[in-house]
Amino acid sequence: MPHALPLPTIIDIEASGFGRGSYPIEVGFILPDGSSFCTLIRPEADWQHWDDNAERIHGVERSVLQVHGKPVGEVCQEINRRLHGQSVYSDGWSHDYSWLGRLFDAAGSFPVFHLKDLRELLGPCEQALWHATRDETETRLNMRRHRASTDARILQETLRVTRLQCAMQPAQLD
Repeated sequence: MPHALPLPTIIDIEASGFGRGSYPIEVGFILPDGSSFCTLIRPEADWQHWDDNAERIHGVERSVLQVHGKPVGEVCQEINRRLHGQSVYSDGWSHDYSWLGRLFDAAGSFPVFHLKDLRELLGPCEQALWHATRDETETRLNMRRHRASTDARILQETLRVTRLQCAMQPAQLD
């Protein structure tokens, strides 16, 4: 049996929409040991952008954020406490980088972890298998809810499975 690489921390962020004016509404991540963290974020007073199409995808109403979301400072403090010094991977790096920046700016804070693109971890074999494996993983885990920690878990499991599949393939001869 091939030796498995340790799984990285995977983060996912749900947002009010895409593009200019959008902001994070939920952050979730899965640690290498499989434990998870997820929280809704209470929008700041000047965070007004809201895209109904994004709401249809993540299923979180703005009013729910007002009641159940945590203040940005509290969210940033907890994320930093749990992810301090780690490399954390995202499949939507450019969006997630922007949304994390907006979150930490609003809190007057800085992340103490490194956000990286998940694609950095994928070799040609993993890239070739990624989409089909992700679809299979969603079905196998029966995780259809498009939320931050659910998406992060699916990504981490997809990475584990693609790595295993690629490690079990015979070496290609030149």
